[in-house]
Amino acid sequence: MSKNRKTVNLALQGGGAHGAFTWGVLDKLLEDGRLEIEAISGTSAGAMNAVAVADGLMRDGADGARAALEKFWHSISERSAFSPIQRLPFDVLMGNWSLDHTPSYHFFDAMTRIASPYQFNPLNINPLLQLLEECIDFDRVRSCNILKVFISATDVETGRVKIFDRSKLTAEMVMASACLPFLFQAVEIDGVPYWDGGYMGNPSLFPFHTHSESGDIVVVQINPIERRGAPRTAQEILNRINEISFNGSLLREFRAIDFVRRLIEDGKLSQKHYRKTRVHVIENQDELKPLGASSKVNVEWRFLVHLRDIGRETAERWLADNIDHVGKRSTVDLRAMFQGLGAEHHG
Repeated sequence: MSKNRKTVNLALQGGGAHGAFTWGVLDKLLEDGRLEIEAISGTSAGAMNAVAVADGLMRDGADGARAALEKFWHSISERSAFSPIQRLPFDVLMGNWSLDHTPSYHFFDAMTRIASPYQFNPLNINPLLQLLEECIDFDRVRSCNILKVFISATDVETGRVKIFDRSKLTAEMVMASACLPFLFQAVEIDGVPYWDGGYMGNPSLFPFHTHSESGDIVVVQINPIERRGAPRTAQEILNRINEISFNGSLLREFRAIDFVRRLIEDGKLSQKHYRKTRVHVIENQDELKPLGASSKVNVEWRFLVHLRDIGRETAERWLADNIDHVGKRSTVDLRAMFQGLGAEHHG
């Protein structure tokens, strides 16, 4: 590692099309070059971003990773160009990125509440799997010796998180990490059915503690932890339940990290066997929260580029404010977060 670069672990949340925000963050971090990524943990869209980075790094370093990310997201947009689920002309005119006024979106959403994917998609057709296999060279990902990759999925039978590591990673494992049970049939790996990793690890942080030497974790957060007011409509209630569920595992791991840190500071744990983990969060809820849940299935290229640019700008501000603290201290006050005072916001 260059003496001028600091090593970090990246934790990438899932969030559908909002994963393009993470694309932007990664694009800026790779362009900047002052952080060296030792390991990435990703879930759902975060898992796809993770394998694109690993593939691209092996192909052509940081420039290759940036190119791989753009190729992946552009391919998603191209494949969905003729989907019936599109914004209405009025929303396009008004600059509204959500699909809340799109009848086809509500029809499909209602159908998933009535019929399971085993009924409305009995052949288990999944265009995203084919796209992933076309865009990502998994032989190259498995041979990547530049960084470690951990992909989270939820074991349907046990309810526990399953971590797939880079050495045996396949496109099916990444799809398992992104398998929303109302939309896709469970993905079976070695006879075990898996659903979206967001239920039990969005993303999982614990692999960093034993498989990485870096003590810094940078979480790229998409899903809002806090949202004021009680949701009123059925759709708003369901969306908020999903946000809470998909943040639960991350908050539990944050609490564990803070608990260990306090035990070390109180002299109850030895730093010979435990370490203080420094936590950083890159997020921009001011921009993402108003977009609404329906925009997570909007994969228009203009929208994805819009999210990418927000991610790049957010990462640029975060680097300006926090790069000097990496390797020295956390830039998020976890204790304040759990006391309901809110974490420090950087970027």
